[in-house]
Amino acid sequence: MANGGHAAESSPYVELERAAWARLASSGDDALDAVEIERVRGLGDQLDLDEVEQVYLPLSRLLSLYVGAAGALHRRQEEFLHRTQPPRTPFVIGLAGSVAVGKSTTARVLQHMLAHWPEHPQVALVTTDGFLLPNAELERRGLLQRKGFPESYDRKALLRFVVDIKSGREEVDAPTYDHLTYDVVPDRKVAVRRPDIVIVEGLNVLQPAAVRSDGRTGLAVSDFFDFSVFVDAATSDIRRWYVERFLRLRETAFRDPASYFAKYAALSEAEARAEAERIWDAINGPNLRENVLPTRSRATLVLRKDADHSVRYVRLRKL
Repeated sequence: MANGGHAAESSPYVELERAAWARLASSGDDALDAVEIERVRGLGDQLDLDEVEQVYLPLSRLLSLYVGAAGALHRRQEEFLHRTQPPRTPFVIGLAGSVAVGKSTTARVLQHMLAHWPEHPQVALVTTDGFLLPNAELERRGLLQRKGFPESYDRKALLRFVVDIKSGREEVDAPTYDHLTYDVVPDRKVAVRRPDIVIVEGLNVLQPAAVRSDGRTGLAVSDFFDFSVFVDAATSDIRRWYVERFLRLRETAFRDPASYFAKYAALSEAEARAEAERIWDAINGPNLRENVLPTRSRATLVLRKDADHSVRYVRLRKL
């Protein structure tokens, strides 16, 4: 980490330890209450009032400043173009990170906290899980064991969704995903109706555009983000969190006969741990290493977690 001197001066980022970051919150800012924290906390995530006030309250304030600045720039641009000002398109935030790092909890916390600001009360959250190809199609393509890798998504549909959002369409539909059945839910959509802010959360949302066979580069989903966040941690910690979450699910959701993973409920703890480690080492670990981690440097802001899931420092790209 940069703590001063030439290295800090030459970095394109500002890095703040947790205590320094926490001081950026205002005493008048509105944090979540205990009931809201319990509602948004993910399985195994260590989220409490201190974490909300010290980490997410300053982040929501910063994001609100960005939203306000984007609105001011929109007005100036419309004046420059001599156009009657149409409504500004939603401010889109991309949120990326590994499986089990806690990005879904981060997304839900930000959704609730940003909606507390009176300037932008309508905040939509869309996860990219709904844009995964159906299991039957993944199996047909031989990709079921690479679920979560970039090629397992309907990337064209995801790009169309974000383009439609930034085009200002009145209503855009997003597909849904059922984590119990581990599959996309056919014919069930969620309507996104011109919110002030849209959070797009997923493993690979910061992926750059792919190079086509003719050498040209197309558009990437991240090209339409106004701000992006990467939730980061040591790979060894994420692997441990994944295994711990798998063991908890073995005692809860996996016991539902409708669960795709019901077959794991009968495993002993040792067998379940071994299976979780195998899945991580064969699928989630390689995906993190090959596809997710390389996009970290593309984020506007990085939240770096410690071994106990608490955020240790924040890295923000300079303007």
